[in-house]
Amino acid sequence: MKRAFFLSFITPLLFASGLSGQQAEAFMVVEAHSGKVLLASNSVVKRPIASLTKIATAVIAVDWADATGVDLNQTLATVPASALTIGGPNPMNLQPGERLTLRDALYSSMLGSDNLAAMTVAHHVGGEILRARGRGGDSVAAFVAEMNELAKAIQLTKTRFMNPHGLELPRQTGESTAADVAKLSIYAMRKPGFTFIVRQKERQVTVQGAEGPRGFKVKNTNELVGEPMILGVKTGTTQAAGPCLSVAVDREPLVRIKPDGEKGVTPRRLIVVVLNSPDRFNRARGLIRQGWEAYDRWVAVGAPGGSRGKEILDVPNPR
Repeated sequence: MKRAFFLSFITPLLFASGLSGQQAEAFMVVEAHSGKVLLASNSVVKRPIASLTKIATAVIAVDWADATGVDLNQTLATVPASALTIGGPNPMNLQPGERLTLRDALYSSMLGSDNLAAMTVAHHVGGEILRARGRGGDSVAAFVAEMNELAKAIQLTKTRFMNPHGLELPRQTGESTAADVAKLSIYAMRKPGFTFIVRQKERQVTVQGAEGPRGFKVKNTNELVGEPMILGVKTGTTQAAGPCLSVAVDREPLVRIKPDGEKGVTPRRLIVVVLNSPDRFNRARGLIRQGWEAYDRWVAVGAPGGSRGKEILDVPNPR
């Protein structure tokens, strides 16, 4: 499978907190194109990240479709029996054997945070990966292995995925950090297929059941989507992880005249990650404002490079 690989990793500053690391709120704000870390607190503390896990799930599915030429709109995935064993909400009342397109399964997974839909994606894509390799076995486990290969490839050094949905199950509690989620989000938001999905406010999906097709409107759990320049990315909440959010927000490009008279255009995008934040949406709004203020101060003094590995999140995209 072809995949973009990142090199190097940042070790952001870990700011002190009165609470132990996993209890305290964590956040990171980074300008995605320059890699400039603008704000960070508890950003390298390992902790559960709930459904932010599904960012990696969708990335694997989109990468696989791009690499194989599969049309997500035309490929039907079957709900596996194992999906019903994980518990949690089942908003579409999915039943084993029912089918929906991979695109609709991704909409339900990423917008509605549907755990059964995420399992359906993993079951289908993992099975196709195994078949392409001439192997059998547990298709979901094969998919999760791909998620961890992705984490290794882009140097998410404190991340371990245990399932495609992010629920904390017996012997299945994954972990990551605000810094790793920020890096994963930058990677994901470079992919048009991924970005198109997560920026939708709502989508109509169709499930093919035993009694015929039924429709369902999936609404985005990210309350910020629909606000000016917000592009996504994902929400997540479990008892262990607390309320979590990763969000991408663009600004109009910065246009400057170069010494040779040519125009220089600098794109601008913030990635904001908050973990275990009780008021995650308002917290993210505040961090977006503070992040742009910090970015403007940085640009005003010439955008110095600073220390790579502490002040600059180095996120190349080699093929």
